[in-house]
Amino acid sequence: MKTPYYKTIGNEVELFKHAFHNQLPVLIKGPTGCGKTRFITYMAAQLDRPLYTVACHDDLTAADLVGRHLIGNNSTYWSDGPLTRAVREGAICYLDEVVEARKDTTVILHPLTDDRRVLPIERTNENLQAPPEFMLVVSYNPGYQNLLKGMKPSTKQRFVGLRFNYPTPNIEQEIISSETGIDADLAKRLVNLTNALRQLKEHDIEEAASTRLLIYAATLIKQGFDPVEACRAALIEPLSDDLETVAALMEIVTASFG
Repeated sequence: MKTPYYKTIGNEVELFKHAFHNQLPVLIKGPTGCGKTRFITYMAAQLDRPLYTVACHDDLTAADLVGRHLIGNNSTYWSDGPLTRAVREGAICYLDEVVEARKDTTVILHPLTDDRRVLPIERTNENLQAPPEFMLVVSYNPGYQNLLKGMKPSTKQRFVGLRFNYPTPNIEQEIISSETGIDADLAKRLVNLTNALRQLKEHDIEEAASTRLLIYAATLIKQGFDPVEACRAALIEPLSDDLETVAALMEIVTASFG
């Protein structure tokens, strides 16, 4: 597996490695686009383990994770889901935005997140023992939690927790320069603009501008697109559907790049 670029911010790499070697599941909390998925991809490459990523959603069922019987060639056969494949192969299984999944689905994770490390598969009458190399990782955005979509305390306490946030300005400048190849001066201007937009969170916009969006804007500019229009397309339009809010945010962009 090719190792993607990742800039270490704290002790997250060391903690993840210790969790892996001690068969501990990991929970990662952080806002949208702050690097959670990139970090998991990076760690899977560092540890030389296959990675199964599942984007969780309202309709995700236990069968989607574990597997189901399918019909083919006039007979039925069992097809493993991504969680089961990860357990069999000693891979890392990453459930992205796990709180989006139905609560009755996440219950199947419990036997894998304690000292049993077992995945019961009722339909095949298997108790699949996870090998030492298997690791379960889940993530969610705490800002989106509510009474209906939150992780139960009894589930949270089965994991080692990591909290992510957006990088400091200097680190974020280094990240977008490394990812896109833009020069340091432009990277600094983009990061300063993004941090100005982030100050408006919970006032005019629901979610802060992410590092991911910042990289999108830098990519467009690097390829010769107009900087103001690149910021509109990559930073502003994804943040709000309200025309007045977009116009107000574009004034900040114009002040920076106009």
